Amino acid sequence: MSVTGGSKPQGPLHGLTVIEMGQLIAGPFCGQLLGDFGADVIKVESPDKGDALRQWGQPGYPMFWEILGRNKRSVTANLRVEEGQALARQLIAKADILIENFRPGTLEKWGMSPEQLMTENPGLIIVRVSGYGQTGPYSSRAGFGGIGEAMGGWRSIVGEPDRPPSRMGVSIGDSLAATFACLGALAALEARHKTGKGQIVDSSLYEAVLHVMESLVPDYAIADFTRERSGSILPGVAPSNVYPCKDGAFLIAANQDTVFTRLCEVMDRPDLATDERYATHTARGKHQRELDDIIAEWTRDYTVEALEALMAEAGIPAGRMFSPEDMLADAQFKARESLIEVDHPKWGKLPMQNVFPKLSDTPGSIRRVAPQSPGVDNQEVYTKRLGLSEADLATLQQNGII
Repeated sequence: MSVTGGSKPQGPLHGLTVIEMGQLIAGPFCGQLLGDFGADVIKVESPDKGDALRQWGQPGYPMFWEILGRNKRSVTANLRVEEGQALARQLIAKADILIENFRPGTLEKWGMSPEQLMTENPGLIIVRVSGYGQTGPYSSRAGFGGIGEAMGGWRSIVGEPDRPPSRMGVSIGDSLAATFACLGALAALEARHKTGKGQIVDSSLYEAVLHVMESLVPDYAIADFTRERSGSILPGVAPSNVYPCKDGAFLIAANQDTVFTRLCEVMDRPDLATDERYATHTARGKHQRELDDIIAEWTRDYTVEALEALMAEAGIPAGRMFSPEDMLADAQFKARESLIEVDHPKWGKLPMQNVFPKLSDTPGSIRRVAPQSPGVDNQEVYTKRLGLSEADLATLQQNGII
């Protein structure tokens, strides 16, 4: 798939205008999601360096920006001065959604409190992403995704039991907060269809993480059980682990009774399925380590490819560890266009994840690459949306406003 040439699906959010004043990941990922499904996302960046995310990635290859900046237009405005704030307010007055992930109180300091903005635009939906939310004793604290992961309970249960808490290799706290922020924006949009009024969507990093922690809290409060770090397993759920092969590691998840029976048949160990130590979910959980040892001893005789074929034929949930190289070559990824190539003015054919989820009738699309410099769309946006003249833009630029 290419973003140059040919028509692209407009997406179900076509016609909506989003002003994104976020930076780094949490705010911009929310904007990316809305843009992927057709919203016109206008990103407001500082006139000097723009979003710091433009510098993230391997040296000389800032790939973070190419993903999170796609399907957006970029304008610049110095939000620390009145003239820049006035430009932002004019853009927001004509928008459906505003996204910001500054520290709580920053918008208010800049004369853009929700009350002021919604007086000028009663239907405005204001999406606010922050570390701790807009209220509470911690609301004014600085917060990054990792802090939200720690407070939300994620970090304390990730890693090996005898080592300090670990982190995932991606910014999961930021991405979760952004995803819930997007969900909230769409819910508020549906409410606006009924009431005509906008509202504030308050998405905190720590609560976004907390929301996917399953039964962590009631396990403690009711069952008197505190989850701890457990490495590659989920205590009490067996067999579900990564097992060694001749040429790598392989994940098998056969913890359901019927699936476990099929695994025992493939292993030529039908006796395990009726052994009282392994016959039920609870029993397998109690004897998890010894069961894993039995399975590992068996998998060591196979290559990853051979074991994958056995599991697929037997209907056992299992899979290899995919690297980017594996993803680019895999038939399933290709069949569903999970990854696509975007024609890019600098990088040529740029592979990236496609729009997700897939909609049958009104799919999203990648219609434009990330803006290659801050303010590249100043002329188009400020002249067409705000009616500014070329002379106005020149003066604003000369004065450091844009």
